[in-house]
Amino acid sequence: MELYLDSADINEIEEAFKLGFIDGLTTTPTFMHRHGITDIDGAIVKLSKMVPVLMIEALGDTAEEIVAEAKRLLALGLDKKKTVFKIPASLIAAEACKMLRDEDMMVNIHLVYNIQQAYMAMAAGATYVCVLVGRMQDQGYDALKLVDDCVKLVDKYNYNTKIMFSSVRYPEHIKNAIELGAQNITIPWKIMKNLNNNNFTEVGTQQFVNHTRQMTMKVGEIVGSKNPTIGLDAKVTDATVEMSKFGTGAVSVVDTEGNLKGIFTDGDLRRHMNIDGEKILTMTMKDFEMKMPITVDIDDKLHTAVGVFKEKQIDNIIAVSNGKPVGMVDVQDLVKLEIL
Repeated sequence: MELYLDSADINEIEEAFKLGFIDGLTTTPTFMHRHGITDIDGAIVKLSKMVPVLMIEALGDTAEEIVAEAKRLLALGLDKKKTVFKIPASLIAAEACKMLRDEDMMVNIHLVYNIQQAYMAMAAGATYVCVLVGRMQDQGYDALKLVDDCVKLVDKYNYNTKIMFSSVRYPEHIKNAIELGAQNITIPWKIMKNLNNNNFTEVGTQQFVNHTRQMTMKVGEIVGSKNPTIGLDAKVTDATVEMSKFGTGAVSVVDTEGNLKGIFTDGDLRRHMNIDGEKILTMTMKDFEMKMPITVDIDDKLHTAVGVFKEKQIDNIIAVSNGKPVGMVDVQDLVKLEIL
């Protein structure tokens, strides 16, 4: 099934065709007017150079006028092999279609609302017959049955015509077009760019990303320069200043040689305030009974840190290198990576 973009917005056309596999573009004078385009001929020429195939309107009150308009547009510099002329269904359109096809120009008979119109277009040799599904459904017509009937008509009589499914309103229409066997569909960008969205896919992809990060990234890659440390002689106030400075809930406590001796947390601060009251303001790290904190080496993979956080239910892990603290891993670091 050929995939076309339905638009006159230059920015979204440029964005869409970066995909590299869209077959062409359909546009209308209405679209151009909506986007403030006043030089229609100039816009058509510009668009023709941007897309593989361009479908544009060729209007006239007689078949001869329609053919003349198509030739006038080609004379602007359009490539006959890459241009499809759209003509609203009518007896005059069928006549013009035959005349254009005799000169090897491609034609899209659109605004087709019944199988009789589709048949006349096919008999005249139309390259495309276009059913405006959304617009028909808005008016209470069974547009999907018409698309199905058109596809069956092509198959039954071997017409060299492609059925275009247009006026796409929502993703379900794409599913309809595929199931009915339409040979072409033209889709607005706002719908096309969201066709791959699916919650289950997003959840599964995130799981793969998370597990890959855990198995390939090292602790040192997320530690950065965040290494709040204080000495054994430091006061509690020094600890709170250091925690505030780095935005952490803990500080590493080291001796004069930088060796890790313990950890002081905001939980310790609250607990000792209840026990010691204002006295805590004059206390130093030596006054507290410290246990060696839980650590991970900066060369450990992230899954090691994840395992520690899950098992110990703590908020901070000290990252070490050769036994010396070089940074701190906060549980929020992993949350931001969407690992936890």
